Amino acid sequence: LQMGIGSIPNAVLSNLTNHKDLGVFTEMFSDGVVDLVEKNVITSKYNTINPNKITSTFVQGTKRLFDFIDHNDFVIMKEASFTNNEVNIRQNDRMVSINSAIEIDVTGQVCADSFGSKLYSGVGGQIDYVRGAVHSKNGKAIIAMPAVTAKGINKIVPALKTGAGVVTTRANIQYVVTEYGIAQLYGKNIKDRVKAMIDIAHPDFREQIAKDYFE
Repeated sequence: LQMGIGSIPNAVLSNLTNHKDLGVFTEMFSDGVVDLVEKNVITSKYNTINPNKITSTFVQGTKRLFDFIDHNDFVIMKEASFTNNEVNIRQNDRMVSINSAIEIDVTGQVCADSFGSKLYSGVGGQIDYVRGAVHSKNGKAIIAMPAVTAKGINKIVPALKTGAGVVTTRANIQYVVTEYGIAQLYGKNIKDRVKAMIDIAHPDFREQIAKDYFE
């Protein structure tokens, strides 16, 4: 597993308690990983690189998380040039990357670092892990997000806002997941991508998205 920053990756982790022998090879992780280690769900037993270890480059979370990694031989902290190297990422079989987005257009262009031209964060390792997971044996690259913001603003759009940065290109994207379903975009033409993305948008916006894109 590789998880990005935010509430979505932690929500995913909280629903993996029925799994076993999951591995972690990631740019970063937070408190949700600790729960699964304590439940013996995360063991990294089958990691190709650093088996039986969690490999990461930084962590973000509470004091409990930092107490967990302190002098813990189960956790290896490496430089970003190692953890974010696509060649290393893809060596782990069944690599699954889970990242989020600020908005995605109907062709699959992912904006994850800005609101239009206003920068929100850095690019991070999203594209590294999307590429690595896609080329991993039986791997999956997932962009997961709510269909609308907390204020009810649509996140699946006909075109990205002016000045928005494309972090993951439509050439690399594989799966997009919202509460309304899954869009599998990899290898699809534009027409099929648009339909798949509209199908997982909020029902209140679907007709307008289709109309705006057509125009």
